[in-house]
Amino acid sequence: MPPKTKTAFFCQNCGVESPKWVGKCPSCDEWNTFVEEVIVKTNNKQTIGSNGKTPNKPQKISEIVTSEETRYDTQNGELNRVLGGGLVPGSMVLIGGEPGIGKSTLALQIALNLKNYTTLYISGEESAQQIKLRGNRLNSDNDRCLIVSETSMENIFAHIKNTNPDVLVIDSIQTLGTQSVDSAPGSVSQIRECTAQLLHFAKESSVAVLLIGHITKEGSLAGPKILEHIVDTVLQFEGDQNHMYRILRATKNRFGSTSEMGIYEMRSDGLREVDNPSELLLSSNNESLSGVAISASMEGMRPFLIEVQALVSTAAYGTPQRSSTGFDLRRLNMLLAVLEKRAGFRIGTKDVFLNIAGGIKVSDPAIDLAVIIAVLSSSMDISLPKEVCFAGEIGLSSEIRSVNRIDQRISEAEKLGFKHIFIPKNNSKGLDTSKFKIKIHFVSKVGQVFQTLFKQ
Repeated sequence: MPPKTKTAFFCQNCGVESPKWVGKCPSCDEWNTFVEEVIVKTNNKQTIGSNGKTPNKPQKISEIVTSEETRYDTQNGELNRVLGGGLVPGSMVLIGGEPGIGKSTLALQIALNLKNYTTLYISGEESAQQIKLRGNRLNSDNDRCLIVSETSMENIFAHIKNTNPDVLVIDSIQTLGTQSVDSAPGSVSQIRECTAQLLHFAKESSVAVLLIGHITKEGSLAGPKILEHIVDTVLQFEGDQNHMYRILRATKNRFGSTSEMGIYEMRSDGLREVDNPSELLLSSNNESLSGVAISASMEGMRPFLIEVQALVSTAAYGTPQRSSTGFDLRRLNMLLAVLEKRAGFRIGTKDVFLNIAGGIKVSDPAIDLAVIIAVLSSSMDISLPKEVCFAGEIGLSSEIRSVNRIDQRISEAEKLGFKHIFIPKNNSKGLDTSKFKIKIHFVSKVGQVFQTLFKQ
């Protein structure tokens, strides 16, 4: 019998299915996101256990045998850190990011660096000649890296059978299509079906699969949400195209931590790993300027110092402006309210602009103290000593709350030549100050920091 066909409507944003078109998605509350797709249903039903293989038997957790998982070294220290030690055979890794941010460059560098493994790089967006030109710019070569331009899943599996790769790179999942689904590549059904086929292949053959995915204008990964649930690891490639730095974060990782971060510098010859981001994120300007404070921040297990820049000026219009780049605007408004209500500083009628140098985004609450000090420095037009840095979270009553990994923050500041660091008083418990040469100031209120820095 011929396969049965029917049509259904899918939300392009979240992937929810509906038998008829609706204007507003009941799942994600977005308007005009439903598109019609043709679904082909085959009659080849298979009962459970009919494949002739012995079904899995329930086991006690004490009887399950585990072994040390092996990983492929990507020869990229930043990527290995984010992945948790390297690529795991049989895993699926999804890399998402804005157009032109460097996803394809990173994937090609990974493929060319895996010299001990056979890598099949499949591109649905570029020709082999275009990939060759990018490889020439990267100044890298690998005879075990095979390049093919293909979008058909059936042809891709034929190439896989002929090459027997250890690592498979797909650029990108939105360009692939399979004949089993009668819809255009990039649709919800095609993405779901192609990803499911690649997952089945990866788990059966223990081949590491690296997928590149597009993102929507809101910044989330394009396609159904099930795409992120299927894969083992989701990496987000962030950065401002006007800046040279790129941030690689893991938003999901079944084989490692999601709190790690990798930093790259975009250059004409590809992405360069940034081993010491603190030196690059700090300004080399020797002139003392008001509104600049240094914060000892943490991103996962990695300490680094960042420069917080603030500008406070008289509001030209009735309503003062509040602008923040790289820092949560709502948290900035909260800190300004704390200064106004608890500390007695009148900045409610002034414009406040905040910027995190280097074009990076920071969510560490320990940056609060540096933000407040930078705002006060700009408001009073008094520059801070260049050898001073800060680490502390600000509460609603203007108290300075303790932060984690204080030893690593102090060590990083001392390594970069800072002479003074202000940290929360509660962090003094169990802290051995004798092993540090930097002078540590323990503070519990914002007013204490103000008295020390601005009152002569």
